[in-house]
Amino acid sequence: MNLFEQIGYLFSNYDVVGSFWVNIQLTFWAAIGAMILGTVLALMRVSPAPSLQWAGLTYVTLVRNTPLTIIITMGVLGVWGQLQITFADNFDLNFFIFACIGLAVYHAAFVCEALRSGVNTVPLGQAEAARAIGLPFLTAARLVIFPQAFRGAVAPLGNTLIALIKNSTVAAVGSVATETSSVMRTMIEFNGNMVVLIFMIFAVGYVILVVPVGVVTTTLSRKLAVAR
Repeated sequence: MNLFEQIGYLFSNYDVVGSFWVNIQLTFWAAIGAMILGTVLALMRVSPAPSLQWAGLTYVTLVRNTPLTIIITMGVLGVWGQLQITFADNFDLNFFIFACIGLAVYHAAFVCEALRSGVNTVPLGQAEAARAIGLPFLTAARLVIFPQAFRGAVAPLGNTLIALIKNSTVAAVGSVATETSSVMRTMIEFNGNMVVLIFMIFAVGYVILVVPVGVVTTTLSRKLAVAR
């Protein structure tokens, strides 16, 4: 078979596009979870309460330095295997949710640090002015500090999203058998003579997914940059 016949054979016998769609869904739901949890952690890190600062720092330090594979494996073996906690009756959906939670828990630490870097771009005088007019911490954070922090953190948040897209392949260790790394492993197992081509197909696929995210976040970071 020539190159085009090999590509046609692989795409007709394996659901390559479908596997990328699974990873996109994993990324989407995990990104929402990571953004919510990461914002809460960032609030804790910049709060005036030392106990909340310590709790936020502990979470970030522990999770950021723990391999994602271990987090997802512990979620499946510990929460599902030992505690018998399930999120859905459907076997595949249950592990899909476990993988999303594991990805969100891991990347929330990076979202937190990205937002904290954005908070550092907000002039100290604005926070002091908010306190001077009597705004409590949460109100000042919601109305004054974090809107500007998000604008300053677009680029690092984009980098975190790109890492999340690529790390979604780790969901394979959480028994999500329809995502890209699982499909790629199956393809290689039964088509050992096309290893290079299979790697190239998935590499190109991830480039197609990642490059637009980088372009959009870079453009947004320039447009939303606050002039000082």
